[in-house]
Amino acid sequence: MISDFERGRPTSRRADGLHVEQGVDGDSARMLAAGDRGGATVLLLAVGVAFVIFGVAGAAVGAARVARQQAGVAADLGALAGAAEAGLGATTACESARMIIAGNGGRLVDCRLDGLDLLVTAEVTATPLPGLSRVATARARAGPLRG
Repeated sequence: MISDFERGRPTSRRADGLHVEQGVDGDSARMLAAGDRGGATVLLLAVGVAFVIFGVAGAAVGAARVARQQAGVAADLGALAGAAEAGLGATTACESARMIIAGNGGRLVDCRLDGLDLLVTAEVTATPLPGLSRVATARARAGPLRG
């Protein structure tokens, strides 16, 4: 490491541990505490930790949004599949809806036939972070086109 003396800068050390550095023009002087080196490293480390925390939080929010969309798609497709079987009874229609919802990564929570309309509720479990599980729920209704 090149010392201030080797750089041609006149410096002096005071009794209290501060270095006084003369400017090149001799007019300005700055004082440096002996332990000030490395302060920027701590600041940079704090900024890095903040970026990691915000990144993890963003990933968790993104995973929750994906789970909500997945639950909606599973419920919609399950309701459509079940409505196609509505003429065969509620048991057949709900079983068809359950298979489609399970194929889309969801779980059938509720299924009922209202006339020729099938109403389903599906849920998808999301685990955005280890140890943190959330459930996204969606409802859908499907039936014949009315006039």
